[in-house]
Amino acid sequence: MEVRGAVELPALREHIELTTSDGLTLVGELAVPADRAPVATLVTLHPLPTAGGFMDSHILRKAAGRLPALADLAVVRFNTRGTTSPRGTSEGTFEGGVGERADVAAAMAFVAERGLPNPWLVGWSFGTELALKYGLEHPIKGAILLSPPLHRATDAELGAWADQDRVLVAIIPEHDDYLQPEEARARFAAVPATRFVAVDGGKHLWVGESMTRRVLDEIVAVVNPAALPLPTEWDEQGDA
Repeated sequence: MEVRGAVELPALREHIELTTSDGLTLVGELAVPADRAPVATLVTLHPLPTAGGFMDSHILRKAAGRLPALADLAVVRFNTRGTTSPRGTSEGTFEGGVGERADVAAAMAFVAERGLPNPWLVGWSFGTELALKYGLEHPIKGAILLSPPLHRATDAELGAWADQDRVLVAIIPEHDDYLQPEEARARFAAVPATRFVAVDGGKHLWVGESMTRRVLDEIVAVVNPAALPLPTEWDEQGDA
């Protein structure tokens, strides 16, 4: 079987609920390797809900569908406050990245409660703003930013990542609608240790299987490089 599109490889998948400090219940999913312990954890933060972003936004859904089996990763996905997906609707209303601080904290509390190892934030678009603004408040290994617009994160919040022992990775599509590689290099100069990845031909929404594979490869290269190269075939007996 070719690993592409919406294929879902074997994993233990669990519907979860997160409780925020202001009393909201957020809905989500945890996916972990089916027959072994994960080596690291991706806590995913979805794109802007008012523009159609949710926990099933395709890169995040495909990460959960593939990476537990292919790269021994746990993947946490959830809808931020007021966001709806097929999994359900999280309580509350969209707060433009302000109240969502508590949503990030609730996800990280869940990771700690479950003892999930080596957590990384993986934000996409709006999710990168949450990672930059609030990630340093939590014991993460680092943050991986997909198509960061840098609209809501202030210069001070970005600069706070300098001189940290947390890794910051910025994956910038060549044809991004909001922040293209040349401008991104200038903005991220405030954090000289940023691992900067410019993707030729990429667009903000990472449409197409080749872009999906590129993004997932870049994530795994940071979090568990021993799993590379990611297989593109999977047999029904469970061998990549």
